[in-house]
Amino acid sequence: MGGLSLWHWLVVIILVMLLFGRGRISDLMGDLGKGMKSFKEGMADEDKPKPPAEPRQLPRDQQPIDITPSAPPPAEPSAPPPPPSGDETPRG
Repeated sequence: MGGLSLWHWLVVIILVMLLFGRGRISDLMGDLGKGMKSFKEGMADEDKPKPPAEPRQLPRDQQPIDITPSAPPPAEPSAPPPPPSGDETPRG
């Protein structure tokens, strides 16, 4: 009474086939297989060291333009302030 017989399994399989249809089940199994294959390939790729990527060279007419500011020219020495004129007397 506790176990499922062959007839029980056949009824369950027929119900599943009626609900999902043959084409849909095969599509699901195919997608499952593709997913497992992709997962295995991804795991294998992690184990392999990747070669360093070589920098790409742009054609000469597409080379970037250097717009970094250059150092400003040195400042000219300023002239000393003019001496006070004789009209002004210091107050104190």
